[in-house]
Amino acid sequence: MRTYKYLSIILVGFFILSCGGGGDDDDPTPPPKNPPDAAVLVAPAQNSECNQGTNVTATKSDVTFEWRIAANTDLYELTVKNLKTGVSTNYTSTTNIKMVTLDRATPYSWRVISKSNSVSQTASSLTWKFYNAGDGTISYPPFPAEIIAPEMGAFVTASNGKVDLKWAGSAVENNIAGYDIYFAAANPPSLHKANHTSTELTGIAVTANTIYYWKIITKDSKGNSSDSGIYNFKIN
Repeated sequence: MRTYKYLSIILVGFFILSCGGGGDDDDPTPPPKNPPDAAVLVAPAQNSECNQGTNVTATKSDVTFEWRIAANTDLYELTVKNLKTGVSTNYTSTTNIKMVTLDRATPYSWRVISKSNSVSQTASSLTWKFYNAGDGTISYPPFPAEIIAPEMGAFVTASNGKVDLKWAGSAVENNIAGYDIYFAAANPPSLHKANHTSTELTGIAVTANTIYYWKIITKDSKGNSSDSGIYNFKIN
């Protein structure tokens, strides 16, 4: 009987060890994946005349875009916007360089979105502008003004029946002379103020429940100009 008793104890102990030891085989919780870092742009440089383009035709050239490798990134999405037409085009790349054929004698902006195969988060670079030069270009028009506020299609609450307009201007030659502001409750808007020298116009009287249209003409010291295109917003 004593032999059977010892044998039972041994079998029970073996069963416990066999079942209990399986816990060590469980996979640990995987560490969280890091989101991609934002790319740092390299070329074409901000507010530059693009000289690295290779002419393809009289109106087209190949431009090489380059940025620094971003950590935790599997794919880059390059967005190039034609500032004359307002049309943006997206390109993908698995490396930190991409060649694109663009119109010559045309201003562009560009940015890069970093993407990962492991997480849904993305990261955006800064947005840079450049001028893709053409043959015999001596002076460069300013870049079209970048509308800051009110944003396109925004619903705005007026302060004491007035609103402020804000925008940003830039030029390859840093020679902006002034801005013409077009503003009205009709489209296209009429000239509201000419040769304004700051990038903000304050205290414009408006009426509730009205849609307003506006645009900025940027002028430089050499007689060149650019058009922001028409934006609109509605007063609550």
